[in-house]
Amino acid sequence: MKPTTAAPIGREAIEARGWLAAHRFLILRRLSQVFFLALFLVGPMLGWRLVDGTLAGSRTLGVLPLTDPFVALQGIVAGHWPEAAALSGALIVLAVYALIGGRVYCSWVCPINPVTDAAHWLHDRFGLQKGWQPRRHTRLWLLGTVLVVSALTGTIAWEIVNPITMMHRAIVFGAGFAWALVLLVFVFDLAVSRRGWCGHLCPVGAFYGILGRKSLLRVTAARRAACDDCMDCFAVCPENHVIAPALRGKDGATPLILSPDCTNCGRCIDVCSVDVFAFTHRFDNHVEATPNPPPARAGTRAA
Repeated sequence: MKPTTAAPIGREAIEARGWLAAHRFLILRRLSQVFFLALFLVGPMLGWRLVDGTLAGSRTLGVLPLTDPFVALQGIVAGHWPEAAALSGALIVLAVYALIGGRVYCSWVCPINPVTDAAHWLHDRFGLQKGWQPRRHTRLWLLGTVLVVSALTGTIAWEIVNPITMMHRAIVFGAGFAWALVLLVFVFDLAVSRRGWCGHLCPVGAFYGILGRKSLLRVTAARRAACDDCMDCFAVCPENHVIAPALRGKDGATPLILSPDCTNCGRCIDVCSVDVFAFTHRFDNHVEATPNPPPARAGTRAA
């Protein structure tokens, strides 16, 4: 018999561990996003010159250069070889995200992520339809298009319309067009395509996904035998197609989520009441046996 109402997502995790523990990675992500945004804004807004610049390129405490490698790549194909400091800053960022996972940028740093998360929350709250879903490789085509346009025009093309850069401008200068572009991303995810921007279109996410293909930091479903099929992990994951290979893998299949689309957001860890998921490294292939796994539920929530 099918249940008449679906349980709220993560309810059992809250009952088992408490609200804070069942939202710990979500809270840490929001704090991380606010922290990085504040680093760049306290200078122009308060005069505290901790970090000069933006996420595209900056200098910390007047010493450490950091450059978005995607911006640097656009500059190179546009025929503008970066200066030594900018190039070294790009290499530093490349090394960090190659180790921890490129799309960690999307879930832990990017200030647009809370905007799209809010749109997704309202989308579910209003019970809206899934909407138009571009193919996932569309963002790879857009990535290639950005590089071609940069090469043809001699400009860092994406920065002209980058919602992340626009959000910085909107907060600092109150630029109306900048806020309009951020609002457009929000409306697109809310009314046109569920999780459409980050999951299907954003070329920055596509670039960092490629960068982090062999990263060390991974999520594992090592306790997948304990899974009770509540489907909460699929419901909260922004790229839920990455879960099934690790969670439903046959004996001998790796429990690691190896897809470059995974953002390492940790929400699957948060909402799992039986602790199937955990952070680990890419060489940890162990699977924990559970002698008496809980029986499958009579009804499950759709992903």
